[in-house]
Amino acid sequence: MTRVVMLRAALAAACLAAALGTALKAGGPAIRYAADAGASRLEFSGLQAGAEFKGVFHKFTAVINFAPDALTDARFDVEIDLNSLDTMDEDRDRTMRGADIFDVAHFPTAHYVTRSFTKTASGYTAAGALTLRGVTNDVPVDFQFAATAGGAKLSGTAKLKRLDFGVGQGEWKSTKSVADEVNVAFALVLKPKPAP
Repeated sequence: MTRVVMLRAALAAACLAAALGTALKAGGPAIRYAADAGASRLEFSGLQAGAEFKGVFHKFTAVINFAPDALTDARFDVEIDLNSLDTMDEDRDRTMRGADIFDVAHFPTAHYVTRSFTKTASGYTAAGALTLRGVTNDVPVDFQFAATAGGAKLSGTAKLKRLDFGVGQGEWKSTKSVADEVNVAFALVLKPKPAP
């Protein structure tokens, strides 16, 4: 093998190694998951008459595309069945499903879709939009992600103001009885989901 051929081979090997190193550093593409609703939890809390109340949504779907090294490809798409709310108080649940609060007859679902993600000191922040009662507003979500043997776990929190979405009409528009701020918390068990 001539010196020129050897030099070309060495140069090609160096370029290949550099390309491979860049690919490995960038990480693989985002992985597509679906939440196991039976093993996951989506809850909310607020203040009524100065006392905290909590509730859960028993029915929701969450399709999660995520990998820590592929944030540009990440996406959350979550749909919540508002009829499935449960605050352990039948009268309150009936009121919340009614026209003055969620108005589930006209707006049976809430929908959250992300736009972008950033890495933080404690995990990640998703920038996204929530559509509730026909109104869409930005709601950031702080979360942690951990891969598991069978998929992944995703947990986090968000804060929103109910009146920004028109949640609270008539007597429920006043914040004297029910506070404007609502806290949301979730703990999702994710399973790999085949691409459509």
